[in-house]
Amino acid sequence: MKEGGFHLLFSELIEGQTCLAAGGNQQVEISGIAYDSRQVQPGFLFVAVEGFTTDGHRYVEQAISRGAVAVVVQKEIPLPSGIAYARVPDSRLALALLSARFYDYPSRKLKVIGVTGTNGKTTTTHLVAAIYRAAGHKVGLIGTIANRIGDRVLPVVHTTPESLDLQKLLAEMVAEQVTVAVMEVSSHALALKRVAGCSFDAGVFTNITQDHLDFHRDMDDYLAAKTILFRELGKDDKPAVAIINVDDSRAKKIVAATSVPVFTYGLSLKAQVKARDVKVTPRGASFTVISPWGKRPVNLKLTGYFNVYNALAAVTAAVAAGIPLSLAVEALESVEGVPGRFELVDRGQDFTVVVDYAHTPDGLKNILTTARAITPGRLITVFGCGGDRDTSKRPLMGEIAARLSDLAVITSDNPRTEDPGRIIAQVEEGVRRVRSDYRVVPDRREAIRFALGVAAPGDTVIIAGKGHENYQIIGTTRYPFDDRIEASKALDEILNRGESL
Repeated sequence: MKEGGFHLLFSELIEGQTCLAAGGNQQVEISGIAYDSRQVQPGFLFVAVEGFTTDGHRYVEQAISRGAVAVVVQKEIPLPSGIAYARVPDSRLALALLSARFYDYPSRKLKVIGVTGTNGKTTTTHLVAAIYRAAGHKVGLIGTIANRIGDRVLPVVHTTPESLDLQKLLAEMVAEQVTVAVMEVSSHALALKRVAGCSFDAGVFTNITQDHLDFHRDMDDYLAAKTILFRELGKDDKPAVAIINVDDSRAKKIVAATSVPVFTYGLSLKAQVKARDVKVTPRGASFTVISPWGKRPVNLKLTGYFNVYNALAAVTAAVAAGIPLSLAVEALESVEGVPGRFELVDRGQDFTVVVDYAHTPDGLKNILTTARAITPGRLITVFGCGGDRDTSKRPLMGEIAARLSDLAVITSDNPRTEDPGRIIAQVEEGVRRVRSDYRVVPDRREAIRFALGVAAPGDTVIIAGKGHENYQIIGTTRYPFDDRIEASKALDEILNRGESL
């Protein structure tokens, strides 16, 4: 059975690739592609990619034993006599381009909107998707929380899937009559060429602040990865636009990187699409959007200045593509919320509990600034930092939490293979720059219970870092854990105990 009905001769598939060497039967038929030898089926092409933990070149023999009829490699390695092969300068890039060709360039058959930035990608993609659904389109969504084809929900491994998986997903969208695909595009995906061969109609830049410095050399390298999306817009002759947050200090560099028409948004006067008369309450945000296409009052069910920016990004992306401003605003106003993004946990308690994905210094600052403005009582923050990730942001987040909270409760996030105590100690360095009164509760479940237990009427408890995640990674194992569920259980216990007194 050919995968999804797609098949090509190996010679057709590698046509146009830069081949340093080739051999074997180049006319062999390819019925599928794999970069994981365990996924190889008879008739497949195996592309050997050098990864961070292992090297696909070590598994070429295994792939052939499982039925691979051709291989693409980057290194000079021994190959069985007669096997079809091509050696290329960059097998990771080749995987992306071969996958796009194998699935008949599905992104060219869709309107594809890519959203990149440190914070706001998930909410912005959800808002853009909501607008296009309201405009009558069947929408595909690719991102951190879930991949969706219309109403069908698919699992997520990476924010932006590996190139082969991405092209296969886009091909499924085409087959199911999706017309618009909205995609979170991570810096990892751009640096690792996962979206190479993907044709975008629009690129949206939300912001850039410190994150992923465990992967990128420095902030300049991080920014360079983000600019790839905008530099490539329009290069495949598909008309495209760039949607840029002009209030970000690095916006000029993003604008300079692209050659397509640019539409800017923000709160400053220089933005083409701007918000005026902004009001933020515990239950939402309101403003007037002023744009080249007219102006209109907006009443969001999402709160915070950061969500005003996200809404402006979505409006600009949609209206620049021809969707009426009035329809775009009505769609935004209908969005109840995004899982794990300033998500309220309400069990009838007399204080506010919010779960949020904020896991960067800027993200935490935005959430706590918003919460502070709408909290009459104390602001209590439960947070930690992930293991095996950028260590330099740990004291920064500690300092931010200590400065903006009345009580900081430091706990574990996803410690992964690091010692949780070591991570917490690095967070404490930042907290102690501001205050000495804080709590350390390493067990995240107990930390949530503690924070909710000391909350009083009018207080706000922010549980930050994991948001929508329903697991906690300790070592290399994922254990079931959901901040929202844990908070709900703790609140029920507190409320039941109060009733029995």
